[in-house]
Amino acid sequence: MSNIRIGIVGLGGNTRLRHIPGFRACPDVEIVGVCNRRAASTQAAAAEFGIPKTYSRWEDLAADPAVDAVMIGTWPYLHRDITVAALEAGKHVLTEARMARDATEAREMFAASRQHPELVTQIVPSPFGLRVHRVVKDLLAGGFLGPLREVAVLGINNAVADPSVPIHWRQSAGLSGLNMLALGILHETLVRWIPHPTRVLAQSQIFTPTRHDPATGRMEQVGTPDSVQILTEIPGDAIPGNARGIYHLSGAIHHGPGMQIHLYGSEGTLKYSFDGEDRVSIGRRDERSLRELEVPPEKAGGWRVEEEFINAIRGVEPVQFTDFATGVRYMEFTEAVAKSAASGRAVDVPMGE
Repeated sequence: MSNIRIGIVGLGGNTRLRHIPGFRACPDVEIVGVCNRRAASTQAAAAEFGIPKTYSRWEDLAADPAVDAVMIGTWPYLHRDITVAALEAGKHVLTEARMARDATEAREMFAASRQHPELVTQIVPSPFGLRVHRVVKDLLAGGFLGPLREVAVLGINNAVADPSVPIHWRQSAGLSGLNMLALGILHETLVRWIPHPTRVLAQSQIFTPTRHDPATGRMEQVGTPDSVQILTEIPGDAIPGNARGIYHLSGAIHHGPGMQIHLYGSEGTLKYSFDGEDRVSIGRRDERSLRELEVPPEKAGGWRVEEEFINAIRGVEPVQFTDFATGVRYMEFTEAVAKSAASGRAVDVPMGE
């Protein structure tokens, strides 16, 4: 395709920050239409970014023959519906993460994509780990850790520690679904490097059950956890055959360690930390301390989501970060965590239909 025309449904913060600059950096790509939840917001976005066409309904944008590809920047509650409609109308689809509200919706999106293999489908990936991805993969493939023994995933801050903080859309079960805290974004990063877990045992807690909603002026029920702890089993070659994982996610505590992923093997350790930039520290068992992993410039990755999407449409490269099959797997994990926390029992992953 010599010229690719993009329509945006939900032009919010991340679209402003990343997607519009990313698309405009691609040759022969034009953003031709926009539709937000409210007419005033749609008109404001069109005026701000010089987008020629506006729509009062996302269905009209998805059906418009003048649109080749749909960028979905909405909250997860609309991802399935817009994706399916856009694919049926012959549009390529790039959707924000998380993929959907639950695993059922994610599977429906994946099924729709398989019915239209000529169309490109992509999920906006976790930005964590992109810079170091190649060197971490090479390190692990070379056996630096030895057999994997334990994994620790930390995502801790004080975003919801104050009970007076208004409810966020991510805390609405109707809008966000079973997604919780930074679980999805960190788990997606982890399973780029190690196998997916096969079993989870979880607990969760909502410390502030109701919060003020400025939009309604009422106290609304919080629908997602303030704190989550998870134990996992991970297939591997450790004795007796499985590694073990522990996740600690919380938005309700102060002075936490932030976002980290730790991999512990029989021969070495790798610690990934996101503190504004991707950093990895490594050490073998005979070293007294960890050292920073050097990333050669030729192996350094980065954010190129829009370029990858456009290149996939043009047949230049396949989607790597992140395809719908991967999205289904992380949604199955998220749902297994929610079901385990609700039941108090371990849950196998995947759970099946």
